[in-house]
Amino acid sequence: MCILKSFRGGFSLQPIQVDEIPEEIREFLKKLDSIKFPRQGYTSNVAIIRNHQGSFALKRTKGDWYCSLLKKEVSVLNCLTKETKLLITKVKLFVEQKQNRQCWALFEYIQGETVRIALKDEKNKETRQETIFNFGKFLADIHSTPCPNELIHNKNWLGQMISQARNNLINNEVDGTKELLEKVEKNKPDNYKQTLIHGDYTIDNVLVFNREITGVIDWGSGAYGDPRYDVSLAIRPKPNVFEKEIEKQIFFEGYGENIIDDKIYEYFVNGLYEFF
Repeated sequence: MCILKSFRGGFSLQPIQVDEIPEEIREFLKKLDSIKFPRQGYTSNVAIIRNHQGSFALKRTKGDWYCSLLKKEVSVLNCLTKETKLLITKVKLFVEQKQNRQCWALFEYIQGETVRIALKDEKNKETRQETIFNFGKFLADIHSTPCPNELIHNKNWLGQMISQARNNLINNEVDGTKELLEKVEKNKPDNYKQTLIHGDYTIDNVLVFNREITGVIDWGSGAYGDPRYDVSLAIRPKPNVFEKEIEKQIFFEGYGENIIDDKIYEYFVNGLYEFF
């Protein structure tokens, strides 16, 4: 098997080999000029492919759970592409290989680097603040976008998430424990008006170019849900990002208001999120 030349500047090699790519996707892409591997998450392998048509993002998942997340992401993106004007990638192809318990999705490539990378070594105060402000503003744009009917279900989102957390604890590797799940179930916050949410709005899933947000990736948890969940995940402190209170304040200026308190933050970030 062969691997196309990879560009290692800030990227790590991942085990997607050209011969593994489904025939349908290779036929669509034709001749591949290059492939590179961005920072990887825990749920998939990702490659950025360039050919004569332009650039594409290829994602591969393995196993029933992760494949279900990718299928959900493709479904959410197709729905949002048809019914909203959000800056999101379009799905070009989706291939399920049931015999190998693998799924593949080819997306249009969105220019930019993650907010985490953009801010990691950024020293310019104005640039940092504008990026963080836009990070918050873009989340407000998502939450103010009418949720497509296809994504609205009768069941309460938080109740569904707790049920899924219970299932994940039993069937998948998660950071949460039985004792923590009991606390999550017992200390549910009051209901809040549901909106369209991303479900994993973090500095690793939002792309920025020249301080402007260019798009959001990883929509596998997109839903009609509690916007406080998105806000809580967005401001989690990471090395050199959101470690200072002023940066959280700037985020909320961009968002337009602060809809969480410390108790809500703890419930979602150090409680429910531990099971996903």
